[in-house]
Amino acid sequence: MPIFTGFVLYNIIFWFVLFTVLPFWQKPDDVVEEGNTASAPSNPYLLRKFLVTAGISAVLWLVVYFLIRMDVIDFYQIAKQMSEEDNLK
Repeated sequence: MPIFTGFVLYNIIFWFVLFTVLPFWQKPDDVVEEGNTASAPSNPYLLRKFLVTAGISAVLWLVVYFLIRMDVIDFYQIAKQMSEEDNLK
């Protein structure tokens, strides 16, 4: 897998995992101040969420990387099948 492809794949996985992890450790503030919404978190723990996301994304990226390297997932074959289907239409 080329370096740029691996980087793009990691970024896609990272953002999917980040939006999954964002609701974790979410607690609304007990005292709601004027002008704030009641569901706003008192401490969003963004650093923790980014570190957890980076770790989970790295593990998932390694799994996908080895699936691609072992030809379990073959993007060239998928692209070939898709182009053949387009030619039939």
